Amino acid sequence: MEDSFETLINSFIASKVGIAEHFLSKELCQHLKENILALQANHLLEKAGIGNDLKLQHNSQVRSDVIYWLDKKHNNIHENAFFEKMDAFVLYLNESCYTGITGYEFHYSLYEAGDFYKKHLDQFQDNSSRQFSMISYLNPDWETKDGGELQIYQNPTNQTISPNAGKTVFFRSNELEHEVLVTNVVRMSVTGWLKRG
Repeated sequence: MEDSFETLINSFIASKVGIAEHFLSKELCQHLKENILALQANHLLEKAGIGNDLKLQHNSQVRSDVIYWLDKKHNNIHENAFFEKMDAFVLYLNESCYTGITGYEFHYSLYEAGDFYKKHLDQFQDNSSRQFSMISYLNPDWETKDGGELQIYQNPTNQTISPNAGKTVFFRSNELEHEVLVTNVVRMSVTGWLKRG
């Protein structure tokens, strides 16, 4: 487990974008993917918004995915396994990098063919609690023609990251603008933020 933590942290230190190809196991990815599909079948996924609190808006010209917030109160065995991994990572990150992370929030995200999320920052203008963004992908057998890559804008070059199952991406929420390019197939992830304060 610590090997994947080190991979994520070291690649973040090197390039401001941490990437660990096998952060989540194939088995956990499959179970989380099945959870999303069950939520979709039961019409429990909600249209994603932009902004927070009273500024929350729904704008399909900016963002067209649907989401479902994870919560330990759900006591889902596979989500609990994900939370255990995040708890261990936060502990490791705080002990090795003194980041002072005190919590997190995560949601499932599902993009249908044709969906996207335009260029944005993850940290709200009036709330700086989101310190790091983390995205864990659940898409087995992803191919280039499938689209839906994460585009990170970073001078002097941009970085395009494929959403392969098991891969986790990690970066500062207030630093790097990014977008989800149009996907040509259903695209699933667990997306969230490590928080402080």
